[in-house]
Amino acid sequence: MTATTAATADAPPPGIRLPRRRGTELLLLAAAVLISVYGYVEVGLARHGTVPAGAASYGAGLAVLALLGHLAVRFRAPYADPLLLPIAVLLNGLGLVLIFRLDQETPKDEAAPTQLIWSALGVALFIGVVALLRDHRVLQRYAYLSAAAALVLMVVPILFPAVNGAKIWIRFAGFSIQPGEFAKILISVFFAAYLAANRHGLAYTGRRLWRLQFPTGRVLGPIVAIWLVSVAVLVLERDLGTSLLFFGVFVVLLYAATGRTGWIAVGLLLAAVGAAVVGSLEPHVHSRVADWLHPFASIERGEGASQLALSLFAFGAGGMLGTGLGQGHSALIGFAMKSDFILATAGEELGHTGLTALFLLYTLLVARGYRAGLALREPFGRLLAVGLSSLLAIQVFVIAGGVMGLIPLTGMAMPFLAQGGSSVVTNWIMIALLVRISDRARRPRPARADTGVIARVVVPEAGADGDDGPPGHGRAPGEDAGARDGRPGDGPRNRPGRRRGRRRARRNGGAR
Repeated sequence: MTATTAATADAPPPGIRLPRRRGTELLLLAAAVLISVYGYVEVGLARHGTVPAGAASYGAGLAVLALLGHLAVRFRAPYADPLLLPIAVLLNGLGLVLIFRLDQETPKDEAAPTQLIWSALGVALFIGVVALLRDHRVLQRYAYLSAAAALVLMVVPILFPAVNGAKIWIRFAGFSIQPGEFAKILISVFFAAYLAANRHGLAYTGRRLWRLQFPTGRVLGPIVAIWLVSVAVLVLERDLGTSLLFFGVFVVLLYAATGRTGWIAVGLLLAAVGAAVVGSLEPHVHSRVADWLHPFASIERGEGASQLALSLFAFGAGGMLGTGLGQGHSALIGFAMKSDFILATAGEELGHTGLTALFLLYTLLVARGYRAGLALREPFGRLLAVGLSSLLAIQVFVIAGGVMGLIPLTGMAMPFLAQGGSSVVTNWIMIALLVRISDRARRPRPARADTGVIARVVVPEAGADGDDGPPGHGRAPGEDAGARDGRPGDGPRNRPGRRRGRRRARRNGGAR
């Protein structure tokens, strides 16, 4: 019996147990909960001089959610990235602290308890996804179903009244959700599945124009059609932030699938043209662009400061170290202070240092998502990880750029920080998918793949059981069985020769 083996270069040596880092994850979760509880207590001391009455229940609730999430990862995704869950818990905890701090300005409209309930629902869905979705590749089977469900979720809000100029909410019996948040994940699944299946057609077929390779309409048509329909619906709903988010993810995934940098240039050009057209035709967008270009014009006209101007004042008042939690005046921004402009509160009360720390957390979260995708060999998981991470990155850039005056304002929620049940639940589902993908990427390969066994050939011993084995095994073409035993001429082909030899021997014996 013989075996042919070839050791692969990237597979770990057999017998070595890879570190799972679950203990590190548990320590980081404890630190995230302690930092959040400290912020909660700090707000109470700054505002009322005493520890808030709900500090113990807040800390216990956050700790239980973190522990349940950790147990789900430990038992169902033991090789997952140990940083994803702690970063999400820390961002969610800091968001609850900031909302609780702003609740002190609006005691009759407290949002922190409701946000804590939505966070608990998000962690429950996180546990459900990690526990029930054993392999992320299952999602690839439901690409078109995901696209259809996403379109339905985006169309339904058109039937309901607009809120603050946008038809993106479903409100019924005191309950409200934003379906477009869930559509983000479904559209990402469709983009990743379709591009993974057609990446070669997108990269190597079609007509070439200067340095750009344009794929055929048959390959590019379905994905562009679904993207255009989704963007058109979002424009009708005046949800321009989400349409910009979809466009950005579409371009990033197209580049990741084909490796063609020309798609980035085409995407930026189309984004500029689209922004110019929508900005000139849509009054709601035109006012935001005008406010972005001249943020202090309302003050010069004697109409008071706009939201963007108040946000810029908050960032300026914070300075390098901030005024301290509970000691700022960002509540003057108004009705959007807990949602779109919550980053202004962080900038004023935590300063540029605190803002830098928040951006580093987001950067680390996105980078770990990209890392999980790059470690995979199969294209769907790689594109899905890149798409989900890009959703977080683009959303943070669009919101932070809007409240800081870098780009026009769009109505979106800062991931995990801002008030919004649909947003926090969606973010937890995205983290669950990244955890599942990272578990697959870091999981050691099975033992047969680790040893690089290509084929195992079994050659039975000739004559051991009266069988010479299958044809072609253990015998060269034209070779007889006797030749293997060192007795040339002992096979059937040499029987005439043996007979001639015996006759020659009898003649010689007779002559003697």
